[in-house]
Amino acid sequence: MERIERRKRVTLGEVAKAAGLSPAAVSRYLSGQLTLPETTSRRIQKAIRDLGYRPNHHARSLSLGRSNAIGLVVPDINNPFFSHLAAAVERAAQARGLLMMLCATSNRLERELEYLQLLGAGVVDALIFATNHDDADGQLAGMLNGDRRVVLLDEDVAGTSLFKVFSDNHQGGFLAGQHLIENGHRRIAYIGGPCDLMSARERAEGLHDAVRTSGGSAAVVSELFGSYAIDHGASAMEEILDTMPGVTAVFSASDEILIGMLRVLRARGVTVGRDISIVTFDDAGPLELLAVPVTAIRQPLEAMGERALDMALDSLAATRSPTVARLPVELVRRGSVATLA
Repeated sequence: MERIERRKRVTLGEVAKAAGLSPAAVSRYLSGQLTLPETTSRRIQKAIRDLGYRPNHHARSLSLGRSNAIGLVVPDINNPFFSHLAAAVERAAQARGLLMMLCATSNRLERELEYLQLLGAGVVDALIFATNHDDADGQLAGMLNGDRRVVLLDEDVAGTSLFKVFSDNHQGGFLAGQHLIENGHRRIAYIGGPCDLMSARERAEGLHDAVRTSGGSAAVVSELFGSYAIDHGASAMEEILDTMPGVTAVFSASDEILIGMLRVLRARGVTVGRDISIVTFDDAGPLELLAVPVTAIRQPLEAMGERALDMALDSLAATRSPTVARLPVELVRRGSVATLA
């Protein structure tokens, strides 16, 4: 009979030795009871990867009274932005020896409230929470404030006092406007998400600030707010083409909006980068593979996922007051912005 060799399970002590720490320190870090300097946490993560450490989640959950799982709530897993964000959180969770549970809500309040109940039921230890709609009656904010083990990611909910991780939306709008103005564009339109969402407003404000600081004749001639959706991008682009012939450049607030815009431009025979210039926000999809690669404001998805996971662990440790992190974005130049004389 052929003998099957079984690989010896790597122990927490071996990970601690490789990282130059005590087993107790590593155990407390992985369970969210200890916050360590970034250089130290990286040593632990490297030791876990190099040794192939796989924690015994069942044993740990019994001993600590925890699930050792983090929940991630997102509005739409079909949206490349949220799918890439989920992958970033999963990698961060795996590096820290945690499980991640993905919950998709279809951006519906009732589903969000249901998933928030996972905390009380002990299914997950903390939630990283992303929403994409307004909270006019404060119902969501009230539920979120009921448990400090929630980290808001990507979008704010007014009236909440929680750990929060956002990209720098204002900086992104400013960089987009600055780039268009430097290339000679003076009549710029903005196609944004819902006007009652922080991200859509801040991206618009950044664009306006770029126009104001340019000191020239550039202007934002139209703001078309709507949903972060393909249909809104299409209808807004139709309106611009039909009623705003002087517009030479458009700043799109998301890749989903961009897709709708491109469909209309293609149907109308309008060439991006020649007849009209575009900068989009997100850069989550393969924009470099389009017939005319689209210039974009890139969100730091990997860093956002890692920071949110670290904040989730901080919320469990309860040793720090909630903080808000705004991570810098970058302008990725491609071929969709023409230089005007």
